[in-house]
Amino acid sequence: MSALRTVGALTTREILKFVRDRSRVLGALAQPLALWLLLGLGFQNTFQPPEGAAGGYGAFLFPGILALVLLFTAIFSTISIVEERASGFLQAVLVAPTPRTALVFGTTLGGTLIATVQALLFLGALPLVDLSPGWLGVSMVIAICLLTGLAFTALGFAIAWQMDTTRGFHAIMNLFLLPLWFLSGAMFPAEGAAPVLRVFVWANPVSYAVSGLRHGLHGFADPAATLAGPAVCLAVTGGFALLMMALAVWEVRRPFFQT
Repeated sequence: MSALRTVGALTTREILKFVRDRSRVLGALAQPLALWLLLGLGFQNTFQPPEGAAGGYGAFLFPGILALVLLFTAIFSTISIVEERASGFLQAVLVAPTPRTALVFGTTLGGTLIATVQALLFLGALPLVDLSPGWLGVSMVIAICLLTGLAFTALGFAIAWQMDTTRGFHAIMNLFLLPLWFLSGAMFPAEGAAPVLRVFVWANPVSYAVSGLRHGLHGFADPAATLAGPAVCLAVTGGFALLMMALAVWEVRRPFFQT
């Protein structure tokens, strides 16, 4: 019971920290929205959509921007691990009579919920691209959002656990995030990329999250520019989330080095 109380308290704490930081809320939504509008309008007349794809470049890019919201919100929600390590809060949690894994589950659950809510708020822009996913499609989007948010919150936790400064965390995460997003089929179809890039797109777990979002947002009626079917996208994204959670649990069970 103490572990469950710890998980609940840490989850609530993560959510409250996010809600009370208005600049963080605004930045997490405004930056992807601005990027989507700029890229969508800039490439609208030059982009050749894949055969069978509906809508223009704005509709094609929308799932990728949704994934970007998830990645950035989930990853950077764990930056508090670095800050709380320096302030001594983590040391206080670690000496408490509760399993260390409760710290992982509480922090990752809070980050996952924050990332999912942020992504779902972004769905308010759907009328701009004339997409109507329906309830089944929305369910698919929610499932992919939860799994992707969990995966990248856990990845951020595992990396932040070993970081001494927020500057180092930012540098490492940008090294991970931007290539993963660019090579996910978010900005261009994998079929039109160079063979070497196509291999990276197929091996990238974010590609299956983007494809799953694309399936859901198009109501499963637009299979163009997707790497696999909905079931495979869910399975790969779920497997990646489990792997990242295992990594975070493994990290937190290692000796905790003092800064």
